[in-house]
Formats: sequence, structure tokens, C-alpha cells
Amino acid sequence: MAASERRAFAHKINRTVAAEVRKQVSRERSGSPHSSRRSSSSLGVPLTEVIEPLDFEDVLLSRPPEVEPGPLRDMIEFPADDLELLKQPRECRTTESGVPEDGKLDAQVRAAVEMYSEDWVIVRRRYQHLSTAYSPITTETQRERQKGLTCQVFEQDTPGDERTGPEDVDDSQHCSGSPEDTPRSSGASGVFSLRNLAADSLLPTLLERAAPEDVDRRNEALRRQHRAPALLTLYPAPDEDEAVERCSHPEPPREHFGQRILVKCLSLKFEIEIEPIFGTLALYDVREKKKISENFYFDLNSDSVKGLLRAHGTHPAISTLARSAIFSVTYPSPDIFLVVKLEKVLQQGDISECCEPYMVMKEADTVKNKEKLEKLRLAAEQFCTRLGRYRMPFAWTAVHLANIVSSVGPQDRDSDSEGERRPTWAERRRRGPQDRSYSGDDACSFSSFRPATLTVTNFFKQEAERLSDEDLFKFLADMRRPSSLLRRLRPVTAQLKIDISPAPENLHFCLSPELLHVKPYPDPRGRPTKEILEFPAREVYAPHTCYRNLLFVYPHSLNFSSRQGSVRNLAVRIQYMAGEDQSQALPVIFGKSSCSEFTREAFTPVVYHNKSPEFYEEFKLRLPACVTENHHLFFTFYHVSCQPRPGTALETPVGFTWIPLLQHGRLRTGPFCLPVSVDQPPPSYSVLTPDVALPGMRWVDGHKGVFSVELTAVSSVHPQDPHLDKFFTLVHVLEEGIFPFRLKETVLSEGTMEQELRASLAALRLASPEPLVAFSHHVLDKLVRLVVRPPVICGQMVNLGRGAFEAMAHVASLVHRNLEAVQDSRGHCPLLAAYVHYAFRLPGGDLGLPGEVPPATVQAATLARGSGRPASLYLARSKSISSSNPDLAVVPGSVDDEVSRILASKGVDRSHSWVNSAYAPGGSKAVLRRVPPYCGADPRQAIDRNSSRASSYLEASSSALPAPQLRHTVQKLLHEELALQWVVSGSAVRELVLQHAWFFFQLMVKSMELHLLLGQRLDTPRKLRFPGRFLDDIAALVASVGLEVITRVHKDMELAERLNASLAFFLSDLLSIADRGYIFSLVRAHYKQVATRLQSAPNPAALLTLRMDFTRILCSHEHYVTLNLPCCPLSPPASPSPSVSSTTSQSSTFSSQAPDPKVISMFELSGPFRQQHFLSGLLLTELALALDPEAEGASLLHKKAITAVHNLLCSHDVDSRYTDATVKAKVAELYLPLLSLARDTLPRLHGFAEGSGQRSRLASMLDSDTEGEGDIGGTINPSVAMAIAGGPLAPGSRTSISQGPSTKWILFPLCTQAARSGCPLSAESSRTLLVCVLWVLKNAEPALLQRWAADLALPQLGRLLDLLYLCLAAFEYKGKKAFERINSLTFKKSLDMKARLEEAILGTIGARQEMVRRSRERSPFGNQENVRWRKSVTHWRQTSDRVDKTKDEVEHEALVDGNLATEASLVVLDMLEIIVQ
Repeated sequence: MAASERRAFAHKINRTVAAEVRKQVSRERSGSPHSSRRSSSSLGVPLTEVIEPLDFEDVLLSRPPEVEPGPLRDMIEFPADDLELLKQPRECRTTESGVPEDGKLDAQVRAAVEMYSEDWVIVRRRYQHLSTAYSPITTETQRERQKGLTCQVFEQDTPGDERTGPEDVDDSQHCSGSPEDTPRSSGASGVFSLRNLAADSLLPTLLERAAPEDVDRRNEALRRQHRAPALLTLYPAPDEDEAVERCSHPEPPREHFGQRILVKCLSLKFEIEIEPIFGTLALYDVREKKKISENFYFDLNSDSVKGLLRAHGTHPAISTLARSAIFSVTYPSPDIFLVVKLEKVLQQGDISECCEPYMVMKEADTVKNKEKLEKLRLAAEQFCTRLGRYRMPFAWTAVHLANIVSSVGPQDRDSDSEGERRPTWAERRRRGPQDRSYSGDDACSFSSFRPATLTVTNFFKQEAERLSDEDLFKFLADMRRPSSLLRRLRPVTAQLKIDISPAPENLHFCLSPELLHVKPYPDPRGRPTKEILEFPAREVYAPHTCYRNLLFVYPHSLNFSSRQGSVRNLAVRIQYMAGEDQSQALPVIFGKSSCSEFTREAFTPVVYHNKSPEFYEEFKLRLPACVTENHHLFFTFYHVSCQPRPGTALETPVGFTWIPLLQHGRLRTGPFCLPVSVDQPPPSYSVLTPDVALPGMRWVDGHKGVFSVELTAVSSVHPQDPHLDKFFTLVHVLEEGIFPFRLKETVLSEGTMEQELRASLAALRLASPEPLVAFSHHVLDKLVRLVVRPPVICGQMVNLGRGAFEAMAHVASLVHRNLEAVQDSRGHCPLLAAYVHYAFRLPGGDLGLPGEVPPATVQAATLARGSGRPASLYLARSKSISSSNPDLAVVPGSVDDEVSRILASKGVDRSHSWVNSAYAPGGSKAVLRRVPPYCGADPRQAIDRNSSRASSYLEASSSALPAPQLRHTVQKLLHEELALQWVVSGSAVRELVLQHAWFFFQLMVKSMELHLLLGQRLDTPRKLRFPGRFLDDIAALVASVGLEVITRVHKDMELAERLNASLAFFLSDLLSIADRGYIFSLVRAHYKQVATRLQSAPNPAALLTLRMDFTRILCSHEHYVTLNLPCCPLSPPASPSPSVSSTTSQSSTFSSQAPDPKVISMFELSGPFRQQHFLSGLLLTELALALDPEAEGASLLHKKAITAVHNLLCSHDVDSRYTDATVKAKVAELYLPLLSLARDTLPRLHGFAEGSGQRSRLASMLDSDTEGEGDIGGTINPSVAMAIAGGPLAPGSRTSISQGPSTKWILFPLCTQAARSGCPLSAESSRTLLVCVLWVLKNAEPALLQRWAADLALPQLGRLLDLLYLCLAAFEYKGKKAFERINSLTFKKSLDMKARLEEAILGTIGARQEMVRRSRERSPFGNQENVRWRKSVTHWRQTSDRVDKTKDEVEHEALVDGNLATEASLVVLDMLEIIVQ
């Protein structure tokens, strides 16, 4: 440094207080404005630490809503009707319920009937739809709101502009770098001639004298005209990929259907018509070798032919006259066949003989064969009269459905229209397995193909020895081969016309599989269409939602080869017997075609002269609601005499056997090989199986099994799983209180009941997945009941909470595992989500409608003296287990008892407000038993505090509560028990619960909501709604889950993300029902956990990303504004330490008085701001830390933080509650620090003002800072030296703003090389941040902005002006031609990408090398194997934009861009006017 400069330095050192200037300059040169922001604040709390929030409830008590005038009143507190209880009627597809109304039902059936007839219980937050989670801002909604925009006229779009300049003029010539550089003529761009310009209109009032105030007032009025009410509707919607808070209510549980096919049987015609022919349709899957539908029976005979059977027929029910059916296919496959089987009336002769006339005679030879036909008709009439009730196999054929679908082509196989959007990843994740199976094969989709009418001409005669399904599958497999053996056989000539089409949504005249009328059913006399029950090829995981109790019986084979006597034409009769007398046969067998709807008996077809026949018949039975030990299937085997002989009966019984349907309380299903007795069974046979050798009975083939039959139940009452059966049986026995009870081979007494019940709970994890999912609602309801209402056995209350909680964890895990394909993007299983939202209810009686007095049984049970309660309970009160803790002496009573007890013991305060100093430990109102949420580095210590309670709980399984009756005496609260069991659970169970934490969190929240609604506790102060012990458990739980998030972020990122989101949603839900100040303290504790971990984390970016997501979910609450206490005045800092801005008061440019610290604290992330506006402070703090130049993973964090703010501001713009200007100004106050953040980040924002011919003000500023500075550790900048000396700034460092347009705007050297070394913001992030700044400026109170601007120091004001200039440049209108050029460039870019893809495919470039290169780039999430695929960090990120856009779309984009540019300019003008004033 020169001597003269040193002398000047010494000479000027005493002009002002040098310490003041040193502080300012050191702050301005400390590397960036973020350095001071990171290290200190107004209250000395760094941004890296979360400040202690205010006690929300105490603040509201001190400032009730009545004190606020007008529209601001609604912002202070949540609405009184925020929470409501709805009873939504369960959707019933049929006009009849189908639920049995018989009063004599056992406990299991009664429970099923109640479940399938109860309404859904929904707790609705009335304003939740206003949340960004449920009403997202999307491109579609933005386009809808952009309708009706005013068309702005710009010079670039006028025809004169096209004449005066060439089209290829550079954009920099169109868009001037500064307003002063732009000539005012309309021909500003390019070379122009004044002679070619039209004359401007005259300004008549130009020379009139007017007061400046009038001019300002008139200009302001003009600026207010035709303004866009919502600025952010003009800006693109927030990125959907960042919408971690996005969620929706689950769909109600509905009956499962696959892809539905409508098959209509139109006609069946043979060459000769001599007898009735009956048809059967069914679907078969050759690949799975399984029949995948029940049979559909149809009758296409003419009335004259049907008349041959009038001796055996009754008046047919209309349901048996159906000729069309709807088949459901869950797993479409190219191997599915529609099999048609034909039967005829039994006659003398084998199948080949009976088929011969149909194969030989032709319709053309009718005259020639007249005598033969008459003979055949006469014989047929005789057989119909005598044997009309028996059938025989005739012929069959099959239709390959894949050929039909592919040959007619799909209905909409054209490529997607331009307007269609590509489904999002979350939508693709939500697709069910039926949508994903064979999705690559168009021929397998049965949901979209053109209807086809088929004429099937070739039938194959049935072979007596090859009637089984195994043989049929061989035939079907052979049909697909080109050289099929079936093609060589002589066919039975016929014409069957059928119509196949996709089933419409709401088909009229439709019958369910139970023959119930499906809505809509206009006329009961119309010919119906039957829904055919599906037997899916593989497991279908869907819960039962309606009552269904069907039994299918499949006789397979009979071996009477060793049976003596004339036993050749064998028919099997089946009956459902309620007793042993023939009169007790129940009419529960479904009729086939043209007969009664239900029958008491049914027969298999007869194979002529075969002692060992095979059967393909299917019998469908409707099981009675209550199946007893006497109910059984009775089979009678008949020999049928086809030829009438004197003294010979038509049918002779030759054997008997039976199947008891109930064994040890379980429905018997599966394959059976039964022995057949020659004699009638003796009395009381029905309680035994035919395997028991009864004395005096003769058996076929020495009591060996000779009759093979299979039973299959499709039931929503009987689980058909041993573990589920045992569990339900024990629970129902416990509810009925009937002892002793026989369970299989053991007899249960009261003494062994508890042990068996615990073993059954532990064995639920072994249940088969399909029935477990199907009965998941039943299982969860029973588990909840065991937790809430512990049973009393042998006079002792059995605490099954731990076992039930573990079983619940295993059930949730099994359901998740088997429904992984249909989980949403956050890993939520829609089945469990629907259970919580719709089906879950607190056990204990009917739910009253909102406003009704709830039943007393729903309240938490008290041990106060009451009618019917044993006096012995009062003596054992000290041993009872509380609803939340085993060591609490009594169960919490009603609200009044609890409140009075608290008031009497320690005053009104429940110590939930421990954040307030008066209630803190050691304070004047401290409560010794209450501890705050642990905020230290190791949350395990918070969990260990509960170990004393946990140990006592784990040791004791029951409490001695003598009671004379077996009934539930105490009702616990589910949310308290879940919290306690979770906290004290072992490692294995805790791991299961953590995997699906969202389910247990949602269960707890709904339990708490029902507890408040049904107990009418919503009027209770929030601090008194829940007991302190429960809140302790919640604090320990939040600490535990938060610790898991922190520790797993580098091991299992996907699980950490799910846990993080689940915890955030849980706390967000609690804000609606619990003490909000206490919940804020839990949030603060979690943030302190994360902050502690960040200091030692190897990859902090991943943890910061999770914390950002956590904050965004919290801020998505529908009452986010109210939670920030917007109407309470912000108190200035009470600390004697000055604020950051207060030190610049002496440098304030336009204000002679000292700056107002209250205003300054509103525009900074000061302590008071962050304390009062807690959630807003968290969000803006995250943004400030993300914008810090030293932040890791900066580019990703920039986008996440800015998008979060943008998303919230968009929601405020469209929220109907904030349309009033006064209200919106209060909302804008929550984001005032955003102005300071953007101003300080200015050097790293994208240079929108930079052009090829000039440098922006920002570039000039950086250059001026660099000149003479050299290396950061080199010589001192002269400007800085002069400032330190106390003198004026160096010449040239500041010029007058009022100088001519040729003068460069040179700002203060505020940014060093360290500041510029930070990660610059992308153009997208910069624009989004700037539009958020404009939103705040547009909606904030002008007087407040004026007071703030007046207190700004000159350097800060310069940066603010620079920020406003950058806003103008970022949203400058480019003209319609610019959009057209962008559109063409996008098209060229797509062609270039296509060429690159072709190169990669052809091998000229290596895809592997490209992948290796990308993998070596450092990911912000570290090198971890378990990281989930993220679009935001993927190189080949797919774009949702199409290649080209239509002219209308380009016009619309130009219209929106013009309105945005206009509004941005007017907002800047408004702010400049405020600054000038």
C-alpha cells in the first residue's frame, strides 16, 4: 500500500466511529450474507438450531378471536366445525342386502352380518380439502384458472414490428438490459425509420399543472386496474415430483372384479331338431390348469321342444331363463378358453350311438330321411317322458378367447391423443395385479376390444372314458397345435351363435351370483343376465365386503366295479340335509336352466353302461347362515333303468354316503374319497363320518374309498384356514362365555382359555395369505377389541394388549407383503388405509350421529360405583391396569372426573405447556411427574425413561379382578395402548411396526378423533383432552421413530423416507386434535435430533433432504396460516443484543430516526419471528440454509426448498379463505424474510439480464468487486480501506442513479470470491424464487414495506433495487415469435435425442460407458445400494412436455407469459413507488 494511502488512512481515522463501520464492512465482506445468517440471529440463536416455540394454547387464551375485527377473526383459531363424524352408508350393489335376517345366528355369523351391514365410520376434517396435500396445484388446475385472462398488447407482436426488423434479430437486441437503454418509439428493435411510424395519440393533460400527490394517486389507481388477482396462477405449477405431501383418501372397500366379458348365447341349431339340448359355459385357463369360473347354464330350445319335458318340469323361474352372462377375469391370459358343453336327455345307448344321427343326417336330406326322423322324434319323446330328469353327456367345443380379442382388434388401440398425459409413477404403482399381468401383450386384454359375433360350427362328441377336467385340459392344449388330433375327428355339426363383448359398466337386468338383483334393475320381468362367479387362476388379495356363503360340490369319480348286481347306469343324487329325515332336505341347490330357482336335490349326468363313471358336474349350494353339527351333504347312488321292463323300477338306490359339514366348529372343505355303504345309514349317522365303521352296515369294496368328491366354499363367513378358524372360534367362545367348549380333540375350560388364546394370537402369522387378507377387517376388529376390552376369565382381567399388538403388527406386515404391487408411492397399502378410514370403529356399541348423546359404553370405562358392577371391583382397584399404563392405579374416568381431579391437585394447568418458563421443571408451576419431550442427541434416553413402566407391564399378564360373570368390565383407549405397546415393544416386533408405521399412526389418530367426538370432548381445552402419561408415550415414540430415521438414512433410504413422511403426517394430524404447543415442542425435539446428527453425518445432504420433506409435510396442514399465529403482534427482541439490521441504523439512507426493531424483526429470520411464526420460520430457515453457499447437495436442496415455498404460496392464492386483501396481507407477513433472503442470494441467481452485447448490473458489480482485489488474501480493496478509515467510499464505487441512461449501474462491492464460489441457482430455481418475491411484494401491506424500505441501509437498498431489476429481466415478455422458435427448437432437440438413441442402439456409442460416467458422479445421497430411484437425480429424466405444440397452445402460452410480464412490471412499479415515498 502506498504511503499516501497510509497517510490518508491515518488522517481520516477520526471522522466517524470506526467500530460501527468495521462491523458493517466485516459483515458485508464476511464471505456472503449467509455467514451471519447461519451463525447468529436477533436472539443469538443460530439458524441451525430451532428456537423454542410459543405456547400456542396460552397465546390463544390471551388473545381470543373476538379481539380481531372483521375477516381476520377467522384466522386466529381453527373453526369450531373442523372435525366431524360421518356415517356413510355402505355401498350395496344389489337391491336386496343378501344378509340373512334369521335371529338364530351363532357369534361368528352374527359378527359377519354386522360387519357387512354396518355403515362406514368416517372422521372428516372439513377443511382438509384446502390443504396442498389434497388439493394439489397441477398444470391442469393452473390452465383452468388461466381462463379469461386479458390479452396484453406488446410491441413485439404488432405487425409494424414484423416490417421493421429481420426475423433473425438476436434476442438481446429485442430485450434491453435496462429501462434507460430502451427507446420509447414503437420501432425499438432493429433498424427503423421515423417516417414509417404512425403518429402517437395526443396527451391533452400533459401540460396541465397537477399536484404530485394527485399524479401519484392517479397513477396508483391506473396500476390497480385490470390486475391479475392471483399472481402465481400465471406461473407454471410446482413440480409434481417434489410433492411429498401429496395424498388422497382411499377408495371405499368394494367387491373385487377382474376384467369383465359379456357373453350372449343367441341361438343353437342342429341339422336335425328332435330333442332338447342343454348348454353350459365356463372359462378354463390351460396354463394354470384350472377352471376359473362357475358354470353358466343356458337353454336355447324352442317352446315346442321344451314341451317334451312338461311332465318333469315346473314353472321355470325367470332367473333360470338367462341367456347371457358376465364373466370376470382377474388374470387375463392367452391360454383362456370358453368351453361349451352340451347335454341331452338320458336315453338308451352310449354317447357315440346318440351322436350318430347328428353327425350323419343333414338338413337338406329332411325329405329323404323323413321316416328316420319321425322314428327318432318318437323315441326322443318317450325318453323325455320317462327319463326327463336325467341327463347324459353329448358334445363339447371351446373358443380361444385370445384369438377373438386379437382378430377383432381393440376398441381404442390407436396411439394416445396429443392431449393425453402420461400416467405418473405413483399412478402406475397404484395399479392392481390384474392391470399389470401380461401388460405387454395386447391380445390378453379383455377390457377393450370390439364386440364380436361368433358362429361355432364344430362340436366334438364326449368320450365316456375322458370326461374329467384333466382330460379336458389335454384336449384344449391340443387344440392350440397346428396338427391337432381333434381336427381329424368327425365333428357334430351344429351352429352356435354367441356374442362376446366387454361388459358395460351398469348393465340392466343383471343378477349377482346369489341371484340378487344388481342395480339398476328396472323391471323384474325382464330376461336377466347372470354375473358368473370367478375362481381366480391365482390368489386375489382383496377383503370381503359383502355377505357371501356359497358351497360348490364337484363329484369326480365313482368306482363300483366290485359292486355286485345291476349297477351300470349310475347317477349320483346330492342333498343338503338339516337332519336325517328326507323331509329335512333344504332347498338350497341352485337350479340350472328352465327350472326352479332352488331345488332340494340334483343329479349328475349318467354315462350309459359304465360301472366306474367320471363326472364333470358342478353343484352350487347356498349355505345356510347357521351351519350346525347335524348339517351334512347326503349322496345317494342310483342305477337308472333306461329301458322300461315290467317289475323294474326306474331308479334303484345302490349306495349311500355323506359328509358332515361342520367339524369342531370348522366348515369342512377340500377333496374327499368316501366309502359307500350298501345299506341305509342308521340313526345319528350325521354326527359321524362315513370313515367310521358302524356295526351291522355293509360297505362297497370292504369300506374302501370309492367315491371321489371335492367341496369348495366361497364364503365371507367361514375363513377355511385353521389358524383363523381357531382364533375366531376362541374369541366368539369368550364373548358367549359358554364353557366347557370342545376344540378339536381338546375340551377348553376357563383355566386353559387364556393359554389357548395367547397361542392363537401368536399363530396368526402362520395363516395363509389369501384368507388372511380376505378376513383382514374381521381379524383387525377382533384384535382391537381384545386390546380395548380385555376379557375377564376366572375372575381375572386378562391383559392381552401385548399379544394383540404383536399380532396386529404381523397381520399388517403380511397384508403389505402380499399387496406390494398395489402400494402407492409412499408404500401405503390401500387395503389397510381403507380399513382405517372407513371400517375402523371403537368397539362398544352403536355410534351416535353427530350431535347425539353417545352411548355410555363408548366412553372410557370408570371404576366408579354403578348399577350392575360387582362390588369386588372396588376392592381390587389398586391392581387394575390403566388404559395407558399398567402402573397407573385407576382407569381414567370421564372428562369431568379427570378435570376435577387435576384442578383439585395442581390447578388448571396440566403441565403440557412445559415450554412456557412458568411450567418448566423448576418453575413456579412445575409438575413433578411430567417431563418434556427429550431434545438431546440420544433419544434412546427418552425411551429408557419408560422402562420402569415397561418392566412392570412385561412381567404381569393379568390383574386380579374378581367378577362373577365372564364379560368385559374395563374399556381401554386404543390410542393409549398402541402408543405404550409400541414404546415398550421388543426389537423384532418394533421392526415390523416400523416397516408399516403409517398404519399404526393413522390408527392412533382415528382412535383419538373418535375418542373426542364420541365423548363430546371437543369443547374441552386442548391441554386437558389427553392424559399426561399418554403424551409422554407420544414424546418417546416420536423420539424413537426420529432416531430410526436418522440411523437408517444411510442404510435403507427408502425405509427412512417412509418413516420420515409417516412421522410428519402423524404430527400434522395431531395438530388438529391435541395441544398444538406440545406438538410444536415435539417438532423442535426432532429437529434437534437431526441437527445433532448432521454434525457427524458422512452425507448430510440426504438427511437435509428428509428434513426438508418433513417440513413440507408439516406446512401442508390445512390450517397452516392459523398455526403461525398471523394476527398476534410480533414482539421485538427483549435481549439487549442488537439485531443485525439495527447496527446499520446510522447508515439508513432515507430515515433520520432510528429503525423500528419490530419492523426489522418481521423482515428477518429473527428470534421473535421464528418463535411466533413457528412453521413458517422452519420453512424459511430451511430455505436460508439451502441457499447457503457452503450447503452440500446445493442444487437439489435449492429446488426442494424453493418449490416448497412456491407450493404454499400457490395454495394461498387459490384458497377461498384468503381472498380478502387484509387477510392476504397478514398471510404475506409470514413470508417477509423471503425478501431479505432473495436480496442476499442475488449474486448467485441466474443472470437473466445478461446479453451478448452488454453486461448486467450484477456482472458489473462483480467486476467492480474484483478489480484491485486480486486474491482473497491479498491487498485490501481501496473502498474497504476508506470505509475502515471512516472516510467516504472510494470514487467510482457508487454513481448517482439519476445520471443518464448511458451510465452503468455500479453497486457496492458486497460479494467476495467466497460468496461467488457457492453453487449458483439454476434458471428454473431463480425464476421460482423471484416469482415468490413478487408474490410477497404484491400482497404485503404497503405501509409495512415502506417502513422497512425506509430503514434499509444504502447497500441493502441497492441490492433490493438490483433484485427488482432482476425480476423485470426474468419475466420479460419475449413475444409470440419467441415461443414459436422455442417450439421448433424443441422439435429439433427431440430429433437429436432420437439420433443419439439410434447411435446407442447401433453401438456407435457405448451405453455402458455413459452409465459408468454417470455412476462416478457424486450423488447427493452418497454411494448407497438401497437408494430408491429418483427422477430428480436421474440423468435421463423424462419430460412431460410433448415434442410439438399446437398453435392454440402457443397462443395460450404467449397470453399467460404476457400477463405474467405485465403483472411483474406493475408489482415492481408499486415497490419502486413505495421506495420513492
